[in-house]
Amino acid sequence: MDSQAKIPDLETRRRSVEKLKEVCRQFDELNELLDRAIASAEADICNSPSYAYRTRQQQKRRQMEI
Repeated sequence: MDSQAKIPDLETRRRSVEKLKEVCRQFDELNELLDRAIASAEADICNSPSYAYRTRQQQKRRQMEI
């Protein structure tokens, strides 16, 4: 029984590297998509009437503390 790991041939390593590069590219695309979704959600939150109301209430409370 041979217990030593064998190094794959050059072509197998090349294919593995290409697959890993593709996976990294897909993760980069996913991260970009998530960044855009987060930015959109944050913009929606900042433009919501309830956010404006809460912001005004916080400012009033801060002014009352001074």
